[in-house]
Amino acid sequence: MSDTRTNAGVDNFSVTRKMFTWDVPGERVITLLTAGNLATTQALISLLDERSKIVEERNPTILELPTMFQVARLIGSTLKEVIQDSWAEGPEASSKFKASVILGGQIKGGKPTLFLIYPEGNFIEITEDSPFFQIGEAKYGKPILVRAYDPEMSFEDTIKLLLVSFDSTIKANLSVGLPLDLQVYVGDSFEVDNKPRIEADDAYYQAVSSGWGDALRNALTQLPSYKE
Repeated sequence: MSDTRTNAGVDNFSVTRKMFTWDVPGERVITLLTAGNLATTQALISLLDERSKIVEERNPTILELPTMFQVARLIGSTLKEVIQDSWAEGPEASSKFKASVILGGQIKGGKPTLFLIYPEGNFIEITEDSPFFQIGEAKYGKPILVRAYDPEMSFEDTIKLLLVSFDSTIKANLSVGLPLDLQVYVGDSFEVDNKPRIEADDAYYQAVSSGWGDALRNALTQLPSYKE
């Protein structure tokens, strides 16, 4: 799940997609979620998309590499290339163009997996102890995921948890906003059919948002009062 808000100051907000998917039906699905400098992330997506349509023996694309690990290496090096090309002068300038990426997907012969790719081009993969990643504004929504996530959760309950996490962030930070893009991938399907966009007037989102607020207030009243 990703939000769609970008900003260049408190009076300059816009809606921009931050989730992008490439697939080869029956063989692979690759999805990127982006955060950070918009010019950098747009250049990254454009380069990956452009190169995926050009056959070059010396440079396999994300649609040709045999493993998700190698796809992560390629995207990491491409992100690093984009950031370096944007530098004006010296390391101070590079910080203005930083971006991070979550890579998810599956290639036939391997398992579905996720990678968190840093601006420097290096990356880490999910583990049983760290089963999810967040990028962008994470501090408001992460505590909810840490407390409530269960690996045995259904898709439906996981989506509910994600909405609660995003709603808490949206309430607390102007840089995150609706609509939200959602993508559900079923392992070994090698296709994505479910990619809804959740708008502000979505009935389920409104029910979750108001229900979560009511539940927090009720939980607070049931906690023991402080005593000297």
